[in-house]
Amino acid sequence: MYSFLNDYSEGACKEIMQALNDTNLEQTSGYGTDEYSDLARASIRKHLENADCDIHFLGAGTLTNLIAISAVLRTYQGVISASSGHINTHESGAIEATGHKVLTIPSTDGKIYPKEINALMNHHYDDSNREHTVQPAMVYISNPTEVGTIYSKSELTELSALCKKWDIPLFIDGARLGCALTSKFNDVTLKDIAKLSDVFYIGGTKMGALFGEALVITNPKYKKDFRYHIKQHGGMVAKGRLLGIQFNTLFTDNLYMKLATHANEMAQKLASGIKELNFPFLTDTVSNQVFPIFPITLIEKLNEKFVVALWEHHTETTDVVRLCTSWATDENQVDNFLDLLRNLVR
Repeated sequence: MYSFLNDYSEGACKEIMQALNDTNLEQTSGYGTDEYSDLARASIRKHLENADCDIHFLGAGTLTNLIAISAVLRTYQGVISASSGHINTHESGAIEATGHKVLTIPSTDGKIYPKEINALMNHHYDDSNREHTVQPAMVYISNPTEVGTIYSKSELTELSALCKKWDIPLFIDGARLGCALTSKFNDVTLKDIAKLSDVFYIGGTKMGALFGEALVITNPKYKKDFRYHIKQHGGMVAKGRLLGIQFNTLFTDNLYMKLATHANEMAQKLASGIKELNFPFLTDTVSNQVFPIFPITLIEKLNEKFVVALWEHHTETTDVVRLCTSWATDENQVDNFLDLLRNLVR
């Protein structure tokens, strides 16, 4: 069976495996203080066109989210998120476990907008008893969102301006950031992300690395003593050079964007083939996640040869599934999936 379950089923791209093998017996200092981590930081800063940002390499997305959020917020503060946001739906209460409430805004497209955030902020500060409630003090978004949609430059600019108005940080979860940046519908650059957010991260785990995320802090307010937070939350990897080597490789010869482009192209091919058969979608396919709505009986037959994720129930007879492509998705298997689908609906 071939899996479209997620974008981290495979190990790592050949370039990273080669780089790790080539440096395997070298001796370096630990905890991200090695020369490879320094090279990776320099390369990322060059792409961001920001020489002053701090960059920390962490092992996983949930770990990165909880460290970043808990480091920035005071004990009585919470983080604003779409109701479908990853920190609210797929992290086992990791943020709440650090003592910070996730303050949700209902969302149908995975996004949250300035008008909604502004209303939430006003609701809090207009309350004469606000000291008895959690103070909203950070905006969290992911790009792409949990349902594969992406933010435009104008949307990010408006969010950034609103956060500055309220003097709260904008944090962007970039676990699949490469797929947002290389989407044919995208008008945002990595430089824009760095300029418009206070904290964000560049995902590696879902973008061709064995594991790892690169957390970027652009706002000087949140830089001091950040490594203490990393250590306290168990995020300081002794063999930190393994992360540095991977990100140095990803940001050499445009590899990161090439891998993401392949994932997006495979998703577009899947979406186009499914659309030709007149199946509806939960959302338009703009990145590497495809959300078709299939009859339940059809899904059962597809599951005999392919692994897909059940996303949500739609009607008594139909469900939404997620097909997730990756840097390593085999185009022949995309063709096989579409051939099977065509045969099943004849």
